[in-house]
Amino acid sequence: MDKQITNQKNKYTKKALIFLLIGVVLIFIILNFSRTKQVNLPVDELAIKEVVSGDFEDVVLINSKVAPKTSVLVNVIQGGSVAEVFVESGRLVKKGTPLLKVYNPNAELNYLTQETAMIEQINNLNSIRVSIKNQQLNLDEQLLSIDNSFKNAKRKYVLDSTLYSKGVIARNDYDISKQEYHFQKERNEVIKKSAALEKADSYVQLNSLNVSLKNMQKSLGLLRSNKDNFTVKAPIDGFLSSFNPQLGSTYTQGQNIGKIDVLDGYKLLAKIDEYYISTLEEGIEGTASVNGVDHKIQLTKIFSEVVNGQFEIELSFSNPDDLTEVKRGMSLRAKLFLSNNSKALLLPKGLFYQSTNGKWVFVLDSDNHAVKRTVRIGRENPFYYEVLEGLQAGDRVITSSYDDFDEIEEINIQ
Repeated sequence: MDKQITNQKNKYTKKALIFLLIGVVLIFIILNFSRTKQVNLPVDELAIKEVVSGDFEDVVLINSKVAPKTSVLVNVIQGGSVAEVFVESGRLVKKGTPLLKVYNPNAELNYLTQETAMIEQINNLNSIRVSIKNQQLNLDEQLLSIDNSFKNAKRKYVLDSTLYSKGVIARNDYDISKQEYHFQKERNEVIKKSAALEKADSYVQLNSLNVSLKNMQKSLGLLRSNKDNFTVKAPIDGFLSSFNPQLGSTYTQGQNIGKIDVLDGYKLLAKIDEYYISTLEEGIEGTASVNGVDHKIQLTKIFSEVVNGQFEIELSFSNPDDLTEVKRGMSLRAKLFLSNNSKALLLPKGLFYQSTNGKWVFVLDSDNHAVKRTVRIGRENPFYYEVLEGLQAGDRVITSSYDDFDEIEEINIQ
């Protein structure tokens, strides 16, 4: 049988091709990983700003609204349905001016029931009081009668003693007179002690009754004054606003139906990004522009509750007498000074910060090429970032958005 002879040359050729293919793949992988990641972008899609040296103004720009310095809420004291409306919103009112009247038959019936019960209790207390005073009067009459009997017995005893010593009357008459005198004397002393104790008790009862009557009269007065709560009145002088009741609409006790702005000055209210919540503090000064004129302001209150990424602050005018052109409801552009101006490297603000948080930027090393560079950003104001490290004056930086550029090292500008 013939033996098959393997072609050794073809075998070596196949092995060489396999090794060559593997080498090409490895070279491709090495080159791919070692190659700098780049992206090509047209120049009109980029915002390029220059780093400058200048004064860093540490301020916060805010949009504020003029509000009355003092406002008082108008609440319904007695719930019910609106029966009458006496004043329209937007009017100046005086304290005590009737604003509206509510109707609540159940509450009115309850007031009448309570009033009747109180009057009945007052009458009962007055009856008891009269009875005690009559008892005191009867006691006084008894004391007078007893005292008179004692005095008559004493006088007769003194007279009979004289007559008996002269032998005019018999001893039996003298003894009867003497016995009557001693009886009336002891009776008078005993009754006087008892009357004194009874009078003391009567005074205590009368004092308690007087206190109870006074409290009942006071409660009755309060009850009758509460009946006036069906009419809502202005609690203070001022400008009535947010007051829009409708006839027949129902309000519960304590429900707010409007407010009165006291005409004693103005303040500013503003919402600020939560970024500044740890920076701002009461007492910080600033300015607010009114028709091109700057007025000094001061931060007076910080409401630390953050809603939708913002918190509210309250500011006051340093010179309220100069606010002739300020009106409630005006929107004013204002700024707060966080610190004094200082020299710094300034980088104009841009969308790049949202992607990098100020940790790196693309810096132009020629007109058509930018490279990634690590930087450190400090403070910021509405216009600039303070550059602490990584840049110098004259550097040109791409400040537009860096979205999807996390892995990019270089930008070719076309």
